Amino acid sequence: MPRMLDVSDDVRAEIGDEEADRLLAGENAPGAYDCTSCRTPGNTDQERTSTVLFVGQETAVLAFAHATCVPSQVVPVSEEQLRGAVRSITGEDAAAPAAEAPPHAPPAPPAPPAPHASHTPQHAAPSGYAPAPAPQQAVLGVTSGVVLVGAEARPALVVEPTAPITRPGMAGHGDDFLPLLTEQGFLSVVDLGRPPAPLPGWSVLLAMGQLHAVLMPAANGGAPVAWWQAHSPMPLSEGWRNAVGRSQQVMVYAAAAGTIGTQPREDQLRAALDRAAARGALVGASMPLAGT
Repeated sequence: MPRMLDVSDDVRAEIGDEEADRLLAGENAPGAYDCTSCRTPGNTDQERTSTVLFVGQETAVLAFAHATCVPSQVVPVSEEQLRGAVRSITGEDAAAPAAEAPPHAPPAPPAPPAPHASHTPQHAAPSGYAPAPAPQQAVLGVTSGVVLVGAEARPALVVEPTAPITRPGMAGHGDDFLPLLTEQGFLSVVDLGRPPAPLPGWSVLLAMGQLHAVLMPAANGGAPVAWWQAHSPMPLSEGWRNAVGRSQQVMVYAAAAGTIGTQPREDQLRAALDRAAARGALVGASMPLAGT
């Protein structure tokens, strides 16, 4: 029986016409599956389903997602991230973790440049924390949490460097993080009761229910590049995944080093964001999931 599958041209090019046709005919496609984005059940017999191909240096894994979560696409990931995804799919999460992949440096400007510090933060975060991966580049702490906007719980990411960020070639010890982001289209946030404005071309990459990257437009107009990429996929709470499943949008807030700090609970994170907004020290943007 034919499945309700979407196979993009990029996925077809990677797996070949013969395999793509077998999938569409229902020969190799599953019935029930767990969505690789929101991790809730799906069924290829009952709802439109995207084929998502994760491609590493040596390995490729075909996964499935609700078409309402992400479109059919090819997602490049590191080999270690792909092995972790395979362990997740096969239920082998208890297996000993492989060595970490080599650091992935953030792209060149217009992404914010490197600060003068390179240590890795160790503090906890409300729903998950992952440091920026490159020890010689900007160390950006990313915290996930659910923020109440009006009467609706919305998924949010909060980005805060561990030290001031200066422009390349500039002397002194100023902090240009927020000006650099406003030049990219982030807007000042003065009221957390309203979601920040959308930022065209930027998106948030989720895979296997985990956060992989924040993507920005490429300078040459090609495929989006990683503005921030997790060294290892960052776990997201069930509440966060449920919230993004409803809205299909992620609110990304950014503050200068030392503005938000360590906040062990989401209500405290919200209070810190409110204080930063009141001081004019918070910028933000709404972003879709990658590919949507």
